[in-house]
Amino acid sequence: MKKIKSIDISASLPEIWRVLNEQEHEILREDARIVNFKKNEIIYYENDKPKDLMCLLKGKVKIYKDGVGGRSQIIRMIRPVQYFGYRAYFAQEPYVTSAAAFESSQICLISMKIVEQFLRNNGTLAMFFIQLLSVDMGISDERIVNLTQKHIRGRLAESLLFLKENYGLEEDGATISIYLAREDLANLSNMTTSNAIRTLSIFENERIISMDGRKIKIIDAERLHKISRIG
Repeated sequence: MKKIKSIDISASLPEIWRVLNEQEHEILREDARIVNFKKNEIIYYENDKPKDLMCLLKGKVKIYKDGVGGRSQIIRMIRPVQYFGYRAYFAQEPYVTSAAAFESSQICLISMKIVEQFLRNNGTLAMFFIQLLSVDMGISDERIVNLTQKHIRGRLAESLLFLKENYGLEEDGATISIYLAREDLANLSNMTTSNAIRTLSIFENERIISMDGRKIKIIDAERLHKISRIG
């Protein structure tokens, strides 16, 4: 990890921080750090004590939890410029998940003690984070239902659409703009790697998707939505 000093941190963050006054902006500039993480590097571990608000500026990050038998479950996928790592601080508990960089990533870290001070003094900023938490809880609730009640085909279809909605498509308008290992896709879909590989092959044979290494191209989005919907 390497701190970058030659960048205007406040200018790199989303517009919400513009509600701060000049004194608060100076505190933010003094405290905020931009850190680079290598591909697969751990950002924080489960049971670590939360200290910082994290904003992903570049790259891709996964939030995951290790389960029984060494299997991981990917809980969330973070894209620029989303915030993460702050829920545990507000809950006054250690992290219940871990976070790692999917690819080389750049993250801005801001002390949660300073963020808490800002929130107590600024209702607009406080409402922003309340809304973020509410949206994240809604997404988590929906994914819990989908990953426990849908069959394998429905879970994989739902995960592919989830990746498409989070990271978008490449210039061809069909290839998902994130390349996951089959194990990661399985962990996102709550299934074994062998089941993920088998189901991807079935989708390819049915001309719903095509694959080129880790690249997945959606050929029939309508059928993919239907499979996800009926579970």
